[in-house]
Amino acid sequence: MGVNQDEQLSAQLAPRDRFRWVLSHVPTTVVVVTAACSDGPAGLAIGSFTSISLDPPLVGFFPDLSSTSWPRIRSAGRFCVNVLAYDQEDVVGAFAKSGGDKFSGLESRPARGTGSPILDGAIAWIECELDDEIRLGDHFLAVGRVLNLSAERNDPALVFCRGAYTRIA
Repeated sequence: MGVNQDEQLSAQLAPRDRFRWVLSHVPTTVVVVTAACSDGPAGLAIGSFTSISLDPPLVGFFPDLSSTSWPRIRSAGRFCVNVLAYDQEDVVGAFAKSGGDKFSGLESRPARGTGSPILDGAIAWIECELDDEIRLGDHFLAVGRVLNLSAERNDPALVFCRGAYTRIA
């Protein structure tokens, strides 16, 4: 078998860049984690969300150590994972920025159990209580114990793959 162009490019990259480039081929779910904090709502975009356990029901995501929103969400102790639909790329942009009112121009309603914002248009939402947090490299692993959840739209999810947003039906 010959070496294809992707393999040639991969071999030329520095180890960190190669790691990032190769892993960019793995599609990741795009979610927004929100919380009702004492000083107003907080939220951040996450590109690494997963289910962890069915018994007990646990989910996990990986906020960056440098995130300014994650400490606020952590302090709230409860949050809502909003699974974005393929047509919500603009929502990611609002929550990927640092500072400012990330909720400006967006509609939401409070989750019954936690008061965390459920974003209009999300295909599903998962209310959680922070169960654990582990520092791993340049990220935290945040583990949420699921309190309540719902799938609200039957549309494709927004995913990130090879440096671009796309959808999976």
